[in-house]
Amino acid sequence: MLHHLLIEVHSLRLRTFIVQYRRLFMLEALITSKTRIKLLMKFFLNKSSESYLRNLETEFGGSSNGIRLELNKFETAGLLNSSQKGNKKYFRANTDHPLFGDIHNLLLKHIGIDKIIDEVVSNIGSLYQVFLVGDFAKGLDGGIIDIIFVGDDINQNYLLKIVGKAEKLIKRKIRYMLFSKDEIQDFINTKEDTEYMLLWSNNNKS
Repeated sequence: MLHHLLIEVHSLRLRTFIVQYRRLFMLEALITSKTRIKLLMKFFLNKSSESYLRNLETEFGGSSNGIRLELNKFETAGLLNSSQKGNKKYFRANTDHPLFGDIHNLLLKHIGIDKIIDEVVSNIGSLYQVFLVGDFAKGLDGGIIDIIFVGDDINQNYLLKIVGKAEKLIKRKIRYMLFSKDEIQDFINTKEDTEYMLLWSNNNKS
């Protein structure tokens, strides 16, 4: 009996490792172009993101020709919309495209956001909203996930424990802040749409 139990535990750990490994490399396995992945992250993680060629060249540190080529492919495929502002051509995600939601959700899984929500929201009952801020909210992979939890009377020691568990699952560092409803509204009022992104709200939870 004990032997069978140990085998089941080992099998569960192995399956968990495989899932985490696949999550970490799913985009790299599906898409070999690093520029393409960066563009997906830039425009499809936060639907408010908007940028032009030279700015993308500065952010990515890559060739403008390579970035231009990928932008044209995305635009031709209908995944990106463009608009002219002065002498700059701005791009942003076409949120009406049938694949927008799928790409957005894939990016959330790639980063590990889904695991953060699952771990924290399911264990902390007094949350109202969860926001993504920092580099990832701007569509840039900065390596650290910055999160704002909005709630009342949250046990900070317990939250720290849960966040630590989520960090181990997604293999990324998580920085977080706790805001009240009034504080988050003041924060939003001082920020551009591209500087924050609502990840979860108890008004639209399933």
